[in-house]
Amino acid sequence: MATISVSPFFDVEIPSTDLWSFLFERSDRPYPLSHPLFVDPLSNRSLSFQQIRQRALHFGHHLQSKWSWQPGDVLVVFAPNAIDLPPLIWGTLAIGGVVCPVNPSYRAEELRHPLIDAAAKAIVTTTAQAPIVYEAIDRAGLSRDRVILLDQLDPLWATIKDTDYVAPHRPPIQNPEKDLSFLVYSSGTTGLPKGVMLSHRNMVANMVQSAVAEQGQLVWNQDRILGILPFFHIYGIGFLLNYTVYTGVPMYVLPRFQFPSFCDTIQRHRITYAYVVPPVILELVSNAATKNYDLSSLRMVVSAAAPLAVDLIHAAKQKLGLVVRQAYGMSECAPAVHFQTWSEAHTHPGSVGRLIPNMTAKYHPIHDGDNKEKELWVKGPNVFLGYLNNPTANKESFSEDGYYKTGDVGYEDEAGNFYITDRVKELIKYNGFQVAPAELEGIVLGHPAVKDVGVVGVKSGLAGSELPRAYVVVKGDVVVKGDVVGKGGEGLEREIVEFVEKRVIGYKRLRGGVRFVESIPRNPSGKILRRELKKLEREAKL
Repeated sequence: MATISVSPFFDVEIPSTDLWSFLFERSDRPYPLSHPLFVDPLSNRSLSFQQIRQRALHFGHHLQSKWSWQPGDVLVVFAPNAIDLPPLIWGTLAIGGVVCPVNPSYRAEELRHPLIDAAAKAIVTTTAQAPIVYEAIDRAGLSRDRVILLDQLDPLWATIKDTDYVAPHRPPIQNPEKDLSFLVYSSGTTGLPKGVMLSHRNMVANMVQSAVAEQGQLVWNQDRILGILPFFHIYGIGFLLNYTVYTGVPMYVLPRFQFPSFCDTIQRHRITYAYVVPPVILELVSNAATKNYDLSSLRMVVSAAAPLAVDLIHAAKQKLGLVVRQAYGMSECAPAVHFQTWSEAHTHPGSVGRLIPNMTAKYHPIHDGDNKEKELWVKGPNVFLGYLNNPTANKESFSEDGYYKTGDVGYEDEAGNFYITDRVKELIKYNGFQVAPAELEGIVLGHPAVKDVGVVGVKSGLAGSELPRAYVVVKGDVVVKGDVVGKGGEGLEREIVEFVEKRVIGYKRLRGGVRFVESIPRNPSGKILRRELKKLEREAKL
């Protein structure tokens, strides 16, 4: 029997406005126009609220004058983290456009799908990534003159006068509940990423909801946040981009996580707060060089996007004096669903927190397993509108009474703390990125020695993520000895791993390796029984 749970927090009022107006036209902004919001610690450049607002509106005007940009037109963003990127994102929103951020590590064929599916009107990238973009847009049928190079926009910014864009700006958003702000592509079990349609209200709501869990602990003129989360990921969009402007707490932006620059930035700039993923905490705990840095200013870390082992939480506290809060969410919820308060980080390690305000959860029974553990379904103002051009997925993902089926399994304790224990969905989660088994299976089947294949995720240890592993049935004329020697006397396992590596982005690689089996377990309709494949891993450890 399904059970209903409501947020333990009082409901909060969600402003009926668009994202631009909520962030940039508010009357209650707690910090001055000149306050720096985004800082590049490597170059010491920074952008203030006023500079960001002016650049954003100037860029929006540029899109309108150059390409007659209309409300609903889509700008794809294919670039690594940089403080120059946020104005382009908000400038697109300011004129009613939709922003579609894509992983800048994608190969051309992977980039092609969102370009076509989203009907992109233009794409932002860097000079270094331009060759991949040109290859992708040629395949997608987009004109090459629709490429905007982020690192060549200085002449555009130079035309801005101090007196420009001082008047209030009202975006052409007619219905914040239905008009799209972001289109974020999330992997599905079919292998093709699905476009998650997030409205302006979805994004505004999640900021207001998440602020309740923060309990006023972040102060704009006292705290400093380190930002390493990718701007293309919903975690980064929600908490590095939008939440920074909302709170006014300066964000020190690094292009990616690298241990030396991460620790050095904390030490030099006295960083007080950071949003991370579990592998970062693992690195801090396990790397002997951590002791060479003064990280004492760091008073709190938020970990999300993947499960975090309780042992690792305790190790961070014992070895580094580091307190870790957990949160849980997904692209489809813009992103937060559960969030620990600061005090709950101390009292409930291992939980992802309690349901944020204005949300309702339904715990739906699953057919096997402990009765205490059920699938989480959610409903709230932050839940997305649906998947773009995918009515089948929409029908499968929502219940008849409007709940989104997360596919995650867990239980809620008496105090409302949620604990994730498993996933119903087949997606493999590697360091916060979603990997579709079917996509990898399709690639592996292209290897001449492979007859059949099933891909599952296997646990990777304290980091709390899974490693994609392929279980392979070889063709009859292939001899496999000890899972190592294959056709031509070469290592077939290594050969298949490298075969996949050449065709996918880094996080989709077969880091769990290849195992050879006599058959792939399937049900009568031909669907792979992935739970049976996972049993092989458990049995091998006995």
